[in-house]
Amino acid sequence: MTDLPTARTLRRKGTWTDAALACTLTYDDRFLRRKVLELCDGGRFLVDLEHTESLDHGDALELGDGRLVEITAAAEELLEISGHDLVRLAWHIGNRHTPCQIEHDRLLIQRNHVMEDMLSRLGAHVHKVVEPFTPEGGAYGHGRTHSHEH
Repeated sequence: MTDLPTARTLRRKGTWTDAALACTLTYDDRFLRRKVLELCDGGRFLVDLEHTESLDHGDALELGDGRLVEITAAAEELLEISGHDLVRLAWHIGNRHTPCQIEHDRLLIQRNHVMEDMLSRLGAHVHKVVEPFTPEGGAYGHGRTHSHEH
């Protein structure tokens, strides 16, 4: 099998304290079930969860020896969207099933030239930024799902 430390338990943000280790992952990399990950200190460990999970910034993975690995959202290339009608802009983003971080005065999405063009045509102010990305989870459960069925 593997000699790597193995994490089989996910601890959600707010349910744990004092992580000994840290791992920084992009939004896409935070959707996993079984994968070898690299720690911030260069070490490696295996994640082997029962089901595919969407890890959030601040969650932790528990290794077999009880140590916790804190998950941190990595800085990513994003589009920052602002404008006079954020609700309308958020609707158009959601209508395209695009993950979106919703804040009081701006929206953040992963860089995509098609979305950038559409939002600009709708009157949005669109700027390229590099920041951690923590979009909203699904309405019917925690995080993401594999499919979209109506």
